[in-house]
Amino acid sequence: MNIYVGNLAFSTTNHDLRQLFEPYGVVDEIRVITDRDTGRSKGFGFVEMHDGTAAITAIAKLHGQEVEGRTLTVSEARPREPRRQPCQARW
Repeated sequence: MNIYVGNLAFSTTNHDLRQLFEPYGVVDEIRVITDRDTGRSKGFGFVEMHDGTAAITAIAKLHGQEVEGRTLTVSEARPREPRRQPCQARW
């Protein structure tokens, strides 16, 4: 299951996020999203957990928890919406 984690502190690393989720089960992949130009965190990331039950437990326990002075938003990630083709006219 892919989990969205929002309102992260800008100093949060992949390692920090892994440590936050590992008590709830095996973490397959961690991605803190960073700005392409500055390399600074955008304040959100994704955690992938193979076990759906562990993922649901992690979401329930971590949503609304305060980490580094910020209240986390944790939910199941929605599928990415397809991007509009740049060559298509807007009208």
